[in-house]
Amino acid sequence: MSKKAVHPECSPIPAGPYTPALIAGDFVFVSGQTPEKPGTDEMVQGDIKVQTRQVMENIQNILAAAGCTMNNVVKVHACLVNMRDFAGYNEVYKQFFSKPYPTRTTVECGVAGGCLVEIDVIALRPAEK
Repeated sequence: MSKKAVHPECSPIPAGPYTPALIAGDFVFVSGQTPEKPGTDEMVQGDIKVQTRQVMENIQNILAAAGCTMNNVVKVHACLVNMRDFAGYNEVYKQFFSKPYPTRTTVECGVAGGCLVEIDVIALRPAEK
């Protein structure tokens, strides 16, 4: 199986040796995204809602470059620095998905760079017509 890198200009600049997303077979694997502004490595400032929105928009942009939408997402893994932020995170999160919602794991853990949230996703590529 071949792998194809996805690195759109509208995604943040990777802070390390990783690719924003890889297409492998029928799936798109999006690396953990933190709340950096597209095309930069500058983090947006703000509360969990502001940061979650930026992360979700970054994921949306990367998926679009891979030929997918948020409706193609089948798995979400989210890391929150503080689980007390869950309600705010969840309020923004649910604006990006519709039923049936993707499967999801949300954990409390340290996130690099002082941000409040990091999210990675797996999407199922749409069938080619």
